[in-house]
Amino acid sequence: MATIFSGIQPTNTPTLGNYLGALKNFAPLQDENDCYFCIVDQHAITVPQDRLKLKQNIRSLAALYLACGIDPEKSTLFIQSEVPAHSQMAWMLQCVSYIGELERMTQFKDKSRGKEAVTAGLLTYPPLMAADILLYGTDMVPVGDDQKQHMELTRNLAERFNRKYNDIFTVPDVYIPPVGARIMSLVEPTKKMSKSDENQKATILVLDDEKQIVKKIKSATTDSDQSIRYDKAEKPGVSNLLDIFSLCSGKSIDQLVAEYDGKGYGDFKEAVAESVVKTLKPIQNTYYDLLESEKLDDILDAGAEKANRVAQTTLKKAERAMGLGRGKR
Repeated sequence: MATIFSGIQPTNTPTLGNYLGALKNFAPLQDENDCYFCIVDQHAITVPQDRLKLKQNIRSLAALYLACGIDPEKSTLFIQSEVPAHSQMAWMLQCVSYIGELERMTQFKDKSRGKEAVTAGLLTYPPLMAADILLYGTDMVPVGDDQKQHMELTRNLAERFNRKYNDIFTVPDVYIPPVGARIMSLVEPTKKMSKSDENQKATILVLDDEKQIVKKIKSATTDSDQSIRYDKAEKPGVSNLLDIFSLCSGKSIDQLVAEYDGKGYGDFKEAVAESVVKTLKPIQNTYYDLLESEKLDDILDAGAEKANRVAQTTLKKAERAMGLGRGKR
């Protein structure tokens, strides 16, 4: 049985791309693995957040995790800031990190470009991410393409710490789902769908209602050639819709291309929208049932208790290896 860790920031509502590329794949993983699913709220504050909105987003994301199939009997669901070992371990890993390697992180460059002032937290985000992962003896981390660089740093920090102090950390591997890892923008299909996109037409959110979904799919960018075929170079918009349709319907792309051969974009988009609505509706129903329930709090309390127990064990081993404190406790 492998240990798997995944963390998602509670910033805005997850997109259809987040669901198809990540959340959808979590439920099957928990059947044969020891899974930790973390709402990484401390990562969110590397950029300014409205405190009330952040609290709301934390609870919302927890409910969505469960609505998407996370079973608290099989997995550990918890909030990062409720496990102090994460920030404690992050400081220790900062002390084995080099400024140069942190400044080379693509996300740091992107988020700091053009800013008059950049927080230290934005620079030291990767050691906190490494702490999240390494505290649980993680074997595999499901990540998107944009997190590969951070995962490589996590591996480097684990190996560096093990060499310098003691063999404390498991060096984790990256797990990238074979399909659905990159759902693209509906407006600019050469760009990844993002929950922070200012153009609301570009992104389907997991909590969008049927009317919103249909409207967004119908206005999705395609091309002047009315043929429905999979060609990311020549027909990125249609190819993106085929990816979405395939993942929501369970049909292969070849099946869908054959089924809609000779039909126009109108019929095709209507069917894509229908499949998305059918996929998201049960998730939304479960989400709203859980959102303000005591059950959600009970699950998060139990998750924090288990995560604290496991994380503290690793933290104490790492502290002893570095010579911190009074020794055995």
